[in-house]
Amino acid sequence: MGLVLVIEGLVYGGFPGPMKRLAAQMADIPENALRIFGLAALALGVGVVWLIRG
Repeated sequence: MGLVLVIEGLVYGGFPGPMKRLAAQMADIPENALRIFGLAALALGVGVVWLIRG
């Protein structure tokens, strides 16, 4: 969780304008696409943690 907060902090702190535009565009993306992207990110994250800890 700490690493996620660091990365989010870097993105929002370094690029606040583009992040606001991205957040506004997220409302236009269909829920299914967001769900698929979120599950893919979850699987990728679990895989990375598994590789590092393994």
